[in-house]
Amino acid sequence: MYGDWLANVAVVLATVGAVVACVLLHYEGLVWMSRSLLRRHEANPRRKVLLGVLGVLMLHVAELWLFGATFWGLGRVAGTGHVVGADPLGLLDAVYMATMSYTTVGFGDVVPVGAIRLLAGTCALTGFVMITWSASFLFLEMERFWRR
Repeated sequence: MYGDWLANVAVVLATVGAVVACVLLHYEGLVWMSRSLLRRHEANPRRKVLLGVLGVLMLHVAELWLFGATFWGLGRVAGTGHVVGADPLGLLDAVYMATMSYTTVGFGDVVPVGAIRLLAGTCALTGFVMITWSASFLFLEMERFWRR
């Protein structure tokens, strides 16, 4: 289907790199929040809840920018595809594209075409896993508070 195998390999490697970076960032961010940030606020449960939610949101925003930068970078490699509705693909358009994929909202005004669709699909799967991981983390952290 896609004749440029070098471009296909670039998409696969960039996708794997973005997923690995996203998972590592999420893991390290949750560990830091659990062991450091939230532990310091055990006495103030309201602050702990707010910091937990804000911390998780900031992790997701960082991951959106990571995927967005990957979309943007691949958009500059010939043969990897393009995004209809954002041509040429600017950085903010790429972050928007990542947000639509990551949150599994779906495509509408921007649509990936070509090999770059692998990144879009994988971004959606990764986002789904990261969002559920965050929900589980917040539930477990808040459960400790609610037991008291």
